[in-house]
Amino acid sequence: MKTPAYIWINGRVISTADARISPFDHGFLVGDGVFETLVARGGRPFTPTRHWRRLVNSCTAMGIAPPAQEMYERAMLETMQANGLSEARIRVTLTSGDGPLGSDRGDAPATMTVATSVLKPWPPTETAMTVPWTRNERSALAGIKSTSYADNVRALALAHAQRAGEALFANTRDELCEGTGTNIFVVVAGRVLTPPLSSGCLAGVTRALLLEACVAAGIPVAEFALPMTVLKTCHEAFLTSSTRDVHPLAQIDQRSMPGVDGAVTQRVAQAFRHFVAGRDDP
Repeated sequence: MKTPAYIWINGRVISTADARISPFDHGFLVGDGVFETLVARGGRPFTPTRHWRRLVNSCTAMGIAPPAQEMYERAMLETMQANGLSEARIRVTLTSGDGPLGSDRGDAPATMTVATSVLKPWPPTETAMTVPWTRNERSALAGIKSTSYADNVRALALAHAQRAGEALFANTRDELCEGTGTNIFVVVAGRVLTPPLSSGCLAGVTRALLLEACVAAGIPVAEFALPMTVLKTCHEAFLTSSTRDVHPLAQIDQRSMPGVDGAVTQRVAQAFRHFVAGRDDP
């Protein structure tokens, strides 16, 4: 991994070599933080307002003071410019700041960082596998984009060990939920279906845009509680995320899927591109 030369921390851009986070930061100690991942194209972050709103929601739920939108957007642009990037992956992270060694919080101000890296392309299709662990739809962190990501790290490591690129979770009701960093859509009898937020999945920004794009294009789409067995019977499936957009699945577990040849997936991807074309902040 090549580390970017500059990073934004608590109001200023500094050299990554000189960057320091306290060893008592609660984000480091116990994962007490939230984050957003965006992409930038043509020198502009994509959908910054939607990501900022979700960041504010996560901060509010966690009791962390959210940043002002103007500072959040300025920090991203300053970090991209310092690193000479016009096409970038952007990570905005907030923690509750310094705290005790346990779960109790201190009274320090929040820590905020913005990091950028080169935006790398994904392959044309993805493979995924189901994992034996579940998402808890009643968890205190359900719906929050939390930095407590150890379950995702472990699940993705298992997927990679099995030569898959993404891991898929059920929830405690054995319903389809989400991937480690993606939302999932399936095509059943020509309808595009995705788990509802009540499944415990994250309210993905691309997920929301795709739902809107399908409605605008007249593509039948719905949020629906889906049993995990749908992965054995669906006709097509694809992932969405801020870095992937619409990413066709070519394999789930040992089952081959249409991938880029899926007719509905092709139509959805075209509808998404048309819906966001020419707009930095739809």
